[in-house]
Amino acid sequence: MAERVIRIFGDPVLKSVCRPVDLGDPGVRGLVTDLLDSVKLPGRAGVAANQIGVDLRAFSYNADGEVGYVLNPVLVKVWGEPEHIGEGCLSVPDLWYPVERYPFARVEGVDLDGKPVVLEGEGLLAQVLQHETDHLDGKLYLDRLDRENRGKAYRDIREAPWF
Repeated sequence: MAERVIRIFGDPVLKSVCRPVDLGDPGVRGLVTDLLDSVKLPGRAGVAANQIGVDLRAFSYNADGEVGYVLNPVLVKVWGEPEHIGEGCLSVPDLWYPVERYPFARVEGVDLDGKPVVLEGEGLLAQVLQHETDHLDGKLYLDRLDRENRGKAYRDIREAPWF
């Protein structure tokens, strides 16, 4: 398998709630390989399956020196005082806006063998966990912007060369 093309804002798959992964599906191993290959590129902290056109609950991450994946992830806990943090997205290239995120987050899911996976962290990893599970729920970080920044974001998108 290989790095996959990232779907861009406007693609309907990005607004779709992703289906649970069936661990018996032989294509899941290929999906995981593609997610890992796609997230290893410089500047990438996470890639959700729907960002590569697959509507399944899976994402890869590349944060704090660790690269991995989780299938059927659920954001089970966030804590701390929410703060505004600059955030971007591969599906909304070259645009960054302040998004309110919790400083700590915990995701639970499984690996390819059905063994439990628990990802818990702060800082960048917490942001990635929240951002990628949002993707799998059909949300872009733009959906979390305040009114003023959302208006600016949509104006910037209309002017972006990729739109």
